[in-house]
Amino acid sequence: MNLAISSALIALFALSIPIAVAIALTAVIGLYFFSSVPLMVVPQRMFVGLDSFPLMAVPFFILAGHIMSNGGIATRMVEFARSLVGGIQGGLACTCVVTCMMFAAISGSSVATTFAIGAILIPAMVARGYPAPMAASIQASSAELGIIIPPSVPLILYGVSTETSITQLFLAGFGPGLMIGIALIVMVVIWCRLKGYGTQDGDLRSPIWPAFRSAFLALLMPVIIIGGIYGGIFTPTEASAVAVMYGLFLGMVVYRTIKLSDLPRIFRESALSAGSIMLIIAAASILSFVIGRSGLASDIGAWAQNTFDNRYTFLLAINMLLLVVGMFIETSAAILILAPILAPIAIGFGIDPVHFGIVIVVNLALGMFTPPLGVNLFAAAQVAKLPVEQLFRFLLPPVLTIITCLMLITYVPMISLFLRDLLF
Repeated sequence: MNLAISSALIALFALSIPIAVAIALTAVIGLYFFSSVPLMVVPQRMFVGLDSFPLMAVPFFILAGHIMSNGGIATRMVEFARSLVGGIQGGLACTCVVTCMMFAAISGSSVATTFAIGAILIPAMVARGYPAPMAASIQASSAELGIIIPPSVPLILYGVSTETSITQLFLAGFGPGLMIGIALIVMVVIWCRLKGYGTQDGDLRSPIWPAFRSAFLALLMPVIIIGGIYGGIFTPTEASAVAVMYGLFLGMVVYRTIKLSDLPRIFRESALSAGSIMLIIAAASILSFVIGRSGLASDIGAWAQNTFDNRYTFLLAINMLLLVVGMFIETSAAILILAPILAPIAIGFGIDPVHFGIVIVVNLALGMFTPPLGVNLFAAAQVAKLPVEQLFRFLLPPVLTIITCLMLITYVPMISLFLRDLLF
């Protein structure tokens, strides 16, 4: 049964069957041919998989991200980031990284970050003499911070699927997200100096105080969300609803960039994005049920215990596996399929489940802007109006930078766990 499940899933993915359909079909094949469980359990388990209070945060954070994208908040954040780092050579590229870090603390989505920030900064970088593929690659790699810095939808999915504290996962995301952001800033500065780009970026720099005043209410949003969670005022799920209401207040009342007539379109776009993820979650729930009955998880655990001598070789193997998986499988699906199997094995090696969750998410974040199926890559190419193949040769510097950060995050757990241990 285990071989049949694995083969069916790989074959369906190879045939480009939609991810949710492929996962559900694999579960049905396992139940129908290799068990006596009636197929009535399929809709039952899919419903149970969605019947979770923490999962309500997913559609709300997605909606909040769409509201931010349409509410003029991205523009104000770009101006504030430009006022901070725009005066150096390569300052516009640095502005892209810093803005993505700030916007990540609102949207929880790397794709939303790519479209919202890229629509402003990719044309601006091209106008200042950056090659369009370079501008798009910087945007695609910076936007991956959207699923590392909390609030993060993949961290929520990992927490739900492994029964790990989402609050602790959010705390653990800050250190790695900040480190990757700083590393990307250093990388683009060196890159621009070596290639001679961005020498006139300082001409666009805004004064810090007016830019801060303009962006203050937008910058206050992550403070309200994260501060409310860690202050015990509301749960992560309730925080997602607060994010939606605050975003609507800024967009409709304060900035007046969102009209009542815009809401149906925003809600429709958010529903489509959330619906695809929730369908994957429902399908993964039934597949997890089948895997549990098949004994696949315990077989993999026994194999890992017999194959790897210590946690360090195990983590190296996990990194290699997830780097490949992230290139071919959508992040949410990869987490929902692999996390329930791998997390207990990691715990058996003495690895903190919160730290392991960050390792998984950073790995899969890297896959979001690497060929052949990186969604950020395609989104940035679409914004830049380029064939995606033109971006490939500009990806090496950011990929090497983030792999270096990934190794540090993997083997120095304190980077992830410092804040968690301090508060818990």
